[in-house]
Amino acid sequence: MSKHIRCVIVDDEPPAIRLLKKYVEKVSFLELVTTTTNPLEALQILETETIDLVFLDIQMPNLTGIQLSKIIKKHIKIIFTTAYPQFALESYDLNAADYLLKPFDFERFYKAIKKVEVTKDTIEKQSALNDFVFVKTDGKNNFEKVKINDILYIEGLKNYVALHLKNTQIITYNTLKNIKENLPDSVFVQIHKSFIISILHIEKTTSSTIHINTKELPIGDTYKTALFTVLNNHKL
Repeated sequence: MSKHIRCVIVDDEPPAIRLLKKYVEKVSFLELVTTTTNPLEALQILETETIDLVFLDIQMPNLTGIQLSKIIKKHIKIIFTTAYPQFALESYDLNAADYLLKPFDFERFYKAIKKVEVTKDTIEKQSALNDFVFVKTDGKNNFEKVKINDILYIEGLKNYVALHLKNTQIITYNTLKNIKENLPDSVFVQIHKSFIISILHIEKTTSSTIHINTKELPIGDTYKTALFTVLNNHKL
């Protein structure tokens, strides 16, 4: 499990950036990716780089820290840094990890980042637990362990569901709806009333079909918008 928290400092005041940079350098599990005084530049960095945490000033030109926090990806943790206490309540409504009121010392800074470290730890441990599922097969207590990444696509067969893996398939008494609710929606997308696919294994698409492991699957009209929205989020 990686212990590094990749962070960015966004503040329109260079002295504030210098102080935060000094604090970050004292902490072994923080990795400073970059700093910027421009919130619009920060937005581009946060969209293109792998970032865990942003130290975010609130009062900035062009785009305030509050506005920026509503745009950036949800998994990125935010610690607001500001001289204005009146924004504290709104920042917590935005699910900020903490709110540092300037001027703050290293001890207060460290308490804030420990909250982020604990959260990251919990997420990574939970992610490890979610790498697999147990699929009930024939028999009362018969289960088969299946790695999430090994599932190519899932097919509904009336009262049964077939999990298609690379070299085999597993049939289970279940419904597509129930299966989908228990798989990560960041990876599995329903493309048809009878098919759920893993975007990890898509080889190519057309406007009406998806190709996975030499199999051509149909895309239902009612599922197209959701599917291509997901694919566009991963395009170059």
